[in-house]
Amino acid sequence: MARGNLLSWSGDDALSMLEYFAVAVTIVVVAVPEGLPLAVTLSLAFAMKKMMTEKALVRHLAACETMGSATSVCSDKTGTLTTNHMTVVKSCICMNVKEWIKGTSLSHEIPDSGLSILLQSIFTNTGGDVVVNKKGEHEILGTPTDTAILEFGLSLGGDFQAERRSSKIIKVEPFNSTKKRMGVVVEPPEGGFRAHCKGASEIILATCDKFINSSGHVVPLDEASSNHLKATIDQFANEAFRTLCLAYKELGGDVSAESPIPESGYTCIGIVGIKDPVRPGVKESVAVCHSAGITVRMVTGDNINTTKAIARECGILTDDGIAIEGPEFREKSQEELLELIPKIQVMARSSPLDKHTLVKHLRTTFDEVVAVTGDGTNDAPALHEADIGLAMGIAGTEVAKESADVVIMDDNFSTIVTVSKWGRSVYINIQKFVQFQLTVNVVALIVNFSSACLTGSAPLTAVQLLWVNMIMDTLGALALATEPPNDELMKRPPVGRKGNFISNVMWRNILGQSLYQFLVIWFLQAKGKALLGFDGSDSDLVLNTLIFNSFVFCQVFNEISSREMEEINVFKGILDNNVFVGVLSCTVLFQIIIVEYLGTFANTTPPSFAQWFLSVFLGFLGMPVSAGLKLISV
Repeated sequence: MARGNLLSWSGDDALSMLEYFAVAVTIVVVAVPEGLPLAVTLSLAFAMKKMMTEKALVRHLAACETMGSATSVCSDKTGTLTTNHMTVVKSCICMNVKEWIKGTSLSHEIPDSGLSILLQSIFTNTGGDVVVNKKGEHEILGTPTDTAILEFGLSLGGDFQAERRSSKIIKVEPFNSTKKRMGVVVEPPEGGFRAHCKGASEIILATCDKFINSSGHVVPLDEASSNHLKATIDQFANEAFRTLCLAYKELGGDVSAESPIPESGYTCIGIVGIKDPVRPGVKESVAVCHSAGITVRMVTGDNINTTKAIARECGILTDDGIAIEGPEFREKSQEELLELIPKIQVMARSSPLDKHTLVKHLRTTFDEVVAVTGDGTNDAPALHEADIGLAMGIAGTEVAKESADVVIMDDNFSTIVTVSKWGRSVYINIQKFVQFQLTVNVVALIVNFSSACLTGSAPLTAVQLLWVNMIMDTLGALALATEPPNDELMKRPPVGRKGNFISNVMWRNILGQSLYQFLVIWFLQAKGKALLGFDGSDSDLVLNTLIFNSFVFCQVFNEISSREMEEINVFKGILDNNVFVGVLSCTVLFQIIIVEYLGTFANTTPPSFAQWFLSVFLGFLGMPVSAGLKLISV
């Protein structure tokens, strides 16, 4: 599969002719080893160039066209549908639920004993860091989740560096996507050893048998308190917050770095609700996908209530859709999956294997063309399995980017919709070109073959056919393959995996236009001399010139008609495509030069004004014929 680094390209929305040719030459060099037709190459070239300016880097050439056939998108939540800028919004520390407003502090509402253990948990059990920049301000480094927690800890009056100096870290267990938790063992200044853990609220809470009450005392976790904490988790999740539970355990005795971190017997410190707002424009982009027949599914490791709230906000989860958790999905039988998967719109608490399984079933069992987003190293299997892998350019790891076909440079779901629109544009532009090309081929073949069989001579010479072939292939590809997409493309159903490339609409246009052009040429050849009064020794040359001229202008106007395969108004936006206008102008100019000045070479003679008018008029009549054909329903 061809690859190209387009990062060095630059350009505005209205590309200059020089840029177009530079892009074309670049991609031709890349695509020639793949044996791609010129129209395909040019269409992919301009789509890749435009997508680069709209924050999508295409790594694999074929991904442009494949994305246009996508029927399903499995998207991450954090950073793709949301802004990936986490902030603690609510907390339940020592059983007290409080809303936190940035710039304020809740430290005076938390008992001292609870506050000290909370700050120790925040500042030791994290993969982030707090540094002081040149301006003397605190700068927080780390993942969005760690950044949000550290910012909350600083607002409570904590000192990150002081806590790190006073508490010696003995062992670190990084976040694990299977266990949904991370933990550390520290040696606090008062002696002994203590384990801290944080992670998915319901998972961490299940490991706790004690909690810190509103007075700051450690008491057993009874059923009422457990239900209160679970209700708080659900409340936070229903408000589209990501929830994290923080807990600790006194270890005592000697602990080494080889000792495993306990998985039970913890004391619950509290729960924090982190908000990651939905990106602007995501809801509209999801609506565009739905109108285009593309099913959007959210696959994430977050709490199901949080995920469902955000999915509804984005317009992904509908009343007839299903939200399921990864562990439940794994337990389903093959028969149950066949019934369940088409209805799944949200999968929460999912593992990378769940994502891979979902994508594999969509592709192989349901024949969907699947696009998958991913940013982590563990997303690589799903990106490989998908028809189109979409890696995130900002948050994505190098492994994810290497496994992907397209890199979304701004990590935005709306850019994925742009990629789909350009992919559809590539597909339909190639269809337009093939429709135009087959029309020319069918007419030229039938005319020359039938004439040679009946009269022993062909009206179109080898040189004339060579020029027609240039119009049909090189210039036609350049004109039709560079048509920009329009919003109507995203109102059609996707082609999918089993769609016919040459559709019934194309056959209708090809056969109807071919019949018209054949009748025009046959009529000129059979009745032209008598009706137009051609006589003399050069009558055959004059007639053949008229046939050749009329045939070329039939292709010129058919090229305009081919801009739209179903729409009657083919002039809409034509002046916005400088390449198309330039190609048509060059075709007409070269035709005038060939007929008027290259008679010996092209076997033509300069026509009169009336003959020029007749040639153009016969070509132009192909446009109302084309419009009439489009009224025929197929």
